[in-house]
Amino acid sequence: MNKSAFQLTGHSLRVNPQGAIISRVLAAALSAVEPGEAVSRFMRRDGHKLSLGEREYDLKRYRRVLLIGFGKAALPMGQKATQILGEYFSSGVLVTKRGYALQPGESEIPGLTVLEAAHPVPDESCVSATARLLELVAGATGQDLVICLVSGGGSALLTQPVEPLSLADIQTTTRVLLGCGASIHEINTLRKHLDRVKGGGLARYVAPAELVTLILSDVIGDPMDLIASGPTVADPACFKDALNVLEQYAISQQVPAAVLQYLQQGAAGNHPETLKVGDVLLQRVYNLLVGSNRQAGRAAVEQARREGLSADLLTSALQGEASQAGRFLAALAGGLVNHEGDMQLPACWVLGGETTVTLHNLNGRGGRNQEMALAAVSDLAGLPGVYVVTLATDGGDGPTDAAGAVVTGDSLQRALDKNLSPVSALQQNDSYPFFAALDDLLLPGPTRTNVNDLAFVFVFPD
Repeated sequence: MNKSAFQLTGHSLRVNPQGAIISRVLAAALSAVEPGEAVSRFMRRDGHKLSLGEREYDLKRYRRVLLIGFGKAALPMGQKATQILGEYFSSGVLVTKRGYALQPGESEIPGLTVLEAAHPVPDESCVSATARLLELVAGATGQDLVICLVSGGGSALLTQPVEPLSLADIQTTTRVLLGCGASIHEINTLRKHLDRVKGGGLARYVAPAELVTLILSDVIGDPMDLIASGPTVADPACFKDALNVLEQYAISQQVPAAVLQYLQQGAAGNHPETLKVGDVLLQRVYNLLVGSNRQAGRAAVEQARREGLSADLLTSALQGEASQAGRFLAALAGGLVNHEGDMQLPACWVLGGETTVTLHNLNGRGGRNQEMALAAVSDLAGLPGVYVVTLATDGGDGPTDAAGAVVTGDSLQRALDKNLSPVSALQQNDSYPFFAALDDLLLPGPTRTNVNDLAFVFVFPD
């Protein structure tokens, strides 16, 4: 990851002297979860001895060492893994988001196929790429070692609908889930019960080969069964849990009838459940967490302290409606300005997590991080020395090319001068045009990592 290539600035960071400090803090957070470095911390080789976490593997024992991976960080994770394996690497297939594959100047790795596919709503490219990946492991035997690299975005990128569901059924269901305000926990509970490779399903395809999975977490709390919908992990949820999500958000009639029927039949015992704890297939599976949101947040705090700021990680579990979270960030800023608590200025609060957006306007442009920032605009009006910054660590917030946005105490007045209403934009879920007009979008481009979102509250002395 070349952090110098990221555009971690907007108008407010360029014109204010504190902007360079803030940009360095953001860059430090991203650098800490660079996927290749995350892999190298847990994967090492000494001759024919391969260490993965706390386990050691004798590579001479295996007929082949296969590499599979999927997610926004699949390529840098795969590049590092093949470098470590060296001559022991046999072949591999990686599936990543469009725009996240090889860039100009990067060399292809012999034997490693890199495929791009759609995200966040899967399309035929996801299905065909998944089929290619499954073809690679189809002939795996007990004499093979399969190393699997999992990162955020894998739920969409690795897609094989269960019969009799169609890709169109999955697409419609995904769109409904993304727009209803459901959490990633709830969304992936449903996904796992509608797909053959999720909820431990990939472990079925890899068996009887030995399987080691390196996981870069993009889910709050790092539950391995939810990251990329847990393709190599036992699933504690059941069909009834999936149905409960539909009922909780009153969307049973919005998903395709075939999806509802399949889940109801599964709850009645007419379809096989996802892989459960104790299944014999898991005896040759080792799942290893290599990076998380908490790690990025701590790195940001360390950098802020090096810059001379009082800093702390307030939480790595920020959840709920993005608009409410944005007002919470503004309240934190107000507290610092008014010298509430023990933090001395200049100060920085770091918060990690993943909020949700309940869509009221399907034509609005933005994402949860931009909406969170937008909700803070009015409450920050007039506060001196304040910056609220929101950042999707993968570089793309929702279906946009922005990772987030920057808000200051001047943002409201600047918006009013341009006849922009933050209230109206928030009601229309139209945050991207609002911040584009202020030139305060963060546009780092694809970072090739994904560990949820980060929000920052900076307050400097007036």
